[in-house]
Amino acid sequence: MAANSEEKNVANGEVREGQNVDKIRDILFGSQMRDYEKRFVRLEERLAKASDALRDDLKKRFDSLESFVQQEIEALGQRLKTEKTERADALKELTRETRDNAKNLEKKLSQLEEQLSSAQGDLRSRILDQSKSLANEIRKAQTEMEAALEREVETLRHEKTDRETLGDMFSELGLRLKGELELPEK
Repeated sequence: MAANSEEKNVANGEVREGQNVDKIRDILFGSQMRDYEKRFVRLEERLAKASDALRDDLKKRFDSLESFVQQEIEALGQRLKTEKTERADALKELTRETRDNAKNLEKKLSQLEEQLSSAQGDLRSRILDQSKSLANEIRKAQTEMEAALEREVETLRHEKTDRETLGDMFSELGLRLKGELELPEK
């Protein structure tokens, strides 16, 4: 037990010494330490308030940014839908116009084919009429030429001496010149 009481005395002595040191420290630095502690507490409070304010501000900004991004995404989605609808309508209109143009082109081609066919028929008819007319004129001219030639041949036969008669005349002339031919007296 004696050891036990010695320990208590030592421990009590140490506690007393520790208390004495605390008192001395409190006397020397107490007011400054209390001042530092107050400052640290105020600083911690200000940091906590600033941290809470910053957190609230960031939350508000993130909420605002999220709201803005959401609105922009919705606006872009709406614009995309509108543009898609407009393009679909424009494509339908373009398809309709193309179809109408194709029909009009087919109609015009059909009309041109009919006009061409009609013009070809008229042209063939005119060519046939002209060829008949030219054939008739050629036949008429040929007939007239043959008649004129025949008339000229007849005229030449009647008015002019033909070869045989001319040959006989030369033979007679040759005989007369030789003196071999005697002419009958008239």
